[in-house]
Amino acid sequence: MEEKQPILKGHKLNIIARKNMMISGVNDVLSFDAGEVLLQTEQGILMIRGNELHVNRLTLEKGEVDIDGRIDSLTYSDSANGGKSSESLFGRLFK
Repeated sequence: MEEKQPILKGHKLNIIARKNMMISGVNDVLSFDAGEVLLQTEQGILMIRGNELHVNRLTLEKGEVDIDGRIDSLTYSDSANGGKSSESLFGRLFK
């Protein structure tokens, strides 16, 4: 019997000159400060690190977030199960 892959909604990142970022497919904002933003996306948890980060626009109904500031790195957590896990967020991040 063939195992079905979960159907994921669209998720898109658009970065302009490492200063502006537009993200779609966002389910939730887990935390944010000037150095780090954690987002729950359709593809798993996305960690954005940088300096002077600001969440300018947040529309969870549409799943869209705009971020300004210096973007240094983007990291996705393991999303083998669609980003959902019984393990805590910090447990996944600090493995």
